[in-house]
Amino acid sequence: MSTESNPGEYISHHLQNFCVGQCENMGFWSFKLDTLFISFGIAVILIYIGYRVGRDLSLSKPSGIQNVIEIVVEFVDQQIKDIFPGRNLLIGPLALTIFVWVFLMNTMDLIPVDLLPKLAGGVGIHSLRAVPTAEIDTTFALALTVFALIVYYNIKVKGLVGYIKQFLFHPFGKYLIPINVIMTTIEELAKPVSLGLRLFGNMFAGELIFLLIALLSLAGYGAAWVPQIILDTLWAIFHILIITLQAFIFMLLTIVYLSIAHTKEEH
Repeated sequence: MSTESNPGEYISHHLQNFCVGQCENMGFWSFKLDTLFISFGIAVILIYIGYRVGRDLSLSKPSGIQNVIEIVVEFVDQQIKDIFPGRNLLIGPLALTIFVWVFLMNTMDLIPVDLLPKLAGGVGIHSLRAVPTAEIDTTFALALTVFALIVYYNIKVKGLVGYIKQFLFHPFGKYLIPINVIMTTIEELAKPVSLGLRLFGNMFAGELIFLLIALLSLAGYGAAWVPQIILDTLWAIFHILIITLQAFIFMLLTIVYLSIAHTKEEH
């Protein structure tokens, strides 16, 4: 059945990953190769650009890409100065990496939805998803990495006993320890859940809207490509704000959560 007569099949096809392993039920040993290759490919490009700019760094005649990187670095550095207490050499590189990497993965949503799948089809790959952050696996991998750092710095700064006390005596004091444990556990687990779901939800919704707009040109209503171009352009302009905002929020919450972990006072 053609995608023109079955829009559901068209959308379903675009939401299928290039996968190996236990792909039918998406078991533990299923590997979404498109998500892995695209996300790591973006990371490699990011590292290479950073290396080239660092190697050719010029104070008198900075290149355009150097100016852009300096603006981003200064922006991230200002956020850290405004939020983070004390000094930690990891926070700056971590926040910068999260912001730029998440932003670049998000920008894959601006590529026409049929372009990369058709190119992949030419080499025998019949399903491909181009937006890593529209995959809940990616967003939760990032969120759980941040959560691991939160736990690590809580224990490092407060000590293991101090971290356990946070669960026992926060927020209602020593007379409601069972309730404190439940409330604090929920509060801690909400951090990676909110980080992962917020990014995934926004990017997945954006991907679906682009697919729905693309269906206009497949519906067979004459010059349907005209409204598709208009709607695609309008949504892409608005979506640039969304992908930037989501990268910023993920970075900002990471800084906030780690700043709380570095603070010894109760919250």
